[in-house]
Amino acid sequence: MIISRTPFRISFFGGGTDYPVWYKEHGGAVLATSIDKYCYINLRHLPPFFDYNYRLVYSKSEQTQDISEIQHPSIRETLRFMNSNHGLEIHHDADLPARSGLGSSSSFTVGLLNAMYAMKGKMITKRQLALDAIHVEQDMINENVGSQDQTTATFGGFNKIEFGGTQEIQVQPITIGAKKSQTFQDHLMLFFTGLSRTASEIAGEQIKKTPDKTAELNQMREMVDEAIEILNGSDSDITDFGRLLHESWMIKRSLTDKISTSQVDQIYETAMQAGALGGKLLGAGGGGFILFFVEPEFQTNVKEKLKHLLHVPFKFDTLGSQIIYYAPSNNY
Repeated sequence: MIISRTPFRISFFGGGTDYPVWYKEHGGAVLATSIDKYCYINLRHLPPFFDYNYRLVYSKSEQTQDISEIQHPSIRETLRFMNSNHGLEIHHDADLPARSGLGSSSSFTVGLLNAMYAMKGKMITKRQLALDAIHVEQDMINENVGSQDQTTATFGGFNKIEFGGTQEIQVQPITIGAKKSQTFQDHLMLFFTGLSRTASEIAGEQIKKTPDKTAELNQMREMVDEAIEILNGSDSDITDFGRLLHESWMIKRSLTDKISTSQVDQIYETAMQAGALGGKLLGAGGGGFILFFVEPEFQTNVKEKLKHLLHVPFKFDTLGSQIIYYAPSNNY
C-alpha cells in the first residue's frame, strides 16, 4: 500500500499568465504558496479475488474491468500515461472540497502520479512530476488549465514560478525571514463562499479572450515582482501587499464576466468595508474560496461581517507532494 499527500495552493499574483496560450509567446509568472490542507491518495494492488480490475473511491465509487471504462478523467488518463496493466484500488480523501479554487484537481493528478511512480519503484524529480501532471491535464484530458497548480502542488513552498522558454517552468523560493513570513501569514484570511464551479469552463472563456487582454495580463505579470519587492524590502510596508492584491483583483475580474458574480462582489465589498485591504477569489473564478488581506486588528470585524461563511485558518506548506506511507504489496 502507498499513500501520497499533496498540498492545495493559494495563488496571489500572476494567475492567467500560466496558460500555455499566453506564456509560450509572452512568458508568464505567478506568486503562489502551498498550504497545510491536503489531498491524500491511497493506492494498492487489487487482490485477484474480485470480478473487476479497478476499484476507485472518491466522491463517487467505480468498479471497472478496463481503464477505458473509468469515468474519472484524471484517474483514467493517469493510468494510461503510466501504462498501468495491473488491477488497482484507489481511494481519495481531501481536507477541503473539490471545485473550490485551491487547485484540488491538479493536486489529485500530482498525488496519483507520485503514488504510481512509487508503486513502480521509481523516484523522479519534482520538475518531471510537475511536467507529467501538466501533460496529463492539458494534453490528455484536454482541460482548460494553466501550469501553476501542478507546479505548486509538486514543489510546495512559497515561490515565484516562471513559465515559458526551454525550461518550461522555473521555481524560485521566496526568501523572507521567518518573522516576516509569519507576519505576512497573520494578515491572510481564507473563507469558503459555498459556491462551487467548474474551473475549466470559466478558464476556457478566459483563454478565448487572451489575445484581447495583452495589456491586462502584462500588468498582472508585473505585479508578481512588485509583490516580491514589498515582501523583501527592508523598509517596505507589508500592507501595500494587500492594496496590490486589490488592484490585481480589479484587473482579473475584468478579464471575463464569468470570473466574478454578484454574490462574490457582495462578499468582497462587505470584507473591504469591514477593514480588509484587498483580496481575490481563488482559482479560475465563479466561486470556491476567497482570500483577504486584513490587518490583525480588523480581523474580528471581518469574521463577524462574514459570519455566514466558513473561515478556514491555514499555514504555509513547505514540502509539496510526498509519499507518506510505502509498503510494497505482495504480487499475486
